[in-house]
Amino acid sequence: MTITIYHNPNCGTSRTVLATIRESGQEPKVIQYLKTPPSRAELQSLVKKMGVRVRDVVRSKEKLYGELNLENASDDQLLDAMAAHPILINRPIVVSDKGARLCRPADAVKELL
Repeated sequence: MTITIYHNPNCGTSRTVLATIRESGQEPKVIQYLKTPPSRAELQSLVKKMGVRVRDVVRSKEKLYGELNLENASDDQLLDAMAAHPILINRPIVVSDKGARLCRPADAVKELL
């Protein structure tokens, strides 16, 4: 099975999800999305795979969210903002052969293993 995690090592939930994947015997492809951000097209594809709204993947509690006045932004504007400012991407996002999920809470990753 192929597993990819969009990971932020400074995030406790992201670290927990990564540990859960490794404890299952899998070694995921780890993408530190702050260092190697996904493109706008990749973000759009991830949202589609997860079957969620674009807004569900945006970190609305991030200070930059307010500074960029994204409260009433369209999906296109949110995708543009996340592509330009990857700190706005909620994490961790995990993709496996079983699907894709925003793994909040961390236990959500178990459905993908």
